[in-house]
Amino acid sequence: MQIIKSIESRIYTIRDERVMLDFDLASLYEVETRVLNQAVKRNIMRFPEDFMFQLTKQEFENLRLQIDNNQSMSSQFVMTYSNKRPNTALPYAFTEQGVAMLSGVLKSEKAINMNIAIMRAFVDIRRILLKQSNINEHLIEIKERIGEHDVQLNELYDAMDNLLDEKIAQLKWKDRNRIGFKIKE
Repeated sequence: MQIIKSIESRIYTIRDERVMLDFDLASLYEVETRVLNQAVKRNIMRFPEDFMFQLTKQEFENLRLQIDNNQSMSSQFVMTYSNKRPNTALPYAFTEQGVAMLSGVLKSEKAINMNIAIMRAFVDIRRILLKQSNINEHLIEIKERIGEHDVQLNELYDAMDNLLDEKIAQLKWKDRNRIGFKIKE
């Protein structure tokens, strides 16, 4: 369970996709990032753009700031992608399908076991997001009901005010001082 939590912390949202970065995957698979990327390039036909894409400089900078703030930067990340190397290649991001495709490229026992754990982490995140969207739907429904109830309560208050106004008007009419001629009975 601890490994899944560790993996979940390495899943980022970039371009509205949940992805894992090449250096995090390499760390999990216990290979060098360079080796992972070479294996991918040898099998590039397995990785269309919706499975894998390279980050832009802006996306990478935003991600570095996010990682720095979370204090969870791996040492491999620092070594491989430091600012000291001006021609540093930007990291690749792998979607869930891309990570699944890696299992066909990296065939070690460690890679297979880690791939299973990564798929479980993606499923857990999806389950959490579905629960959150269900909660949001329920909140919206409750707000709509409350809005309807507010309208209905306001109508009731208005009707009660009208009834009170009519009763007050009737009392005033009966208790008024009569003027004019009085008829004796």
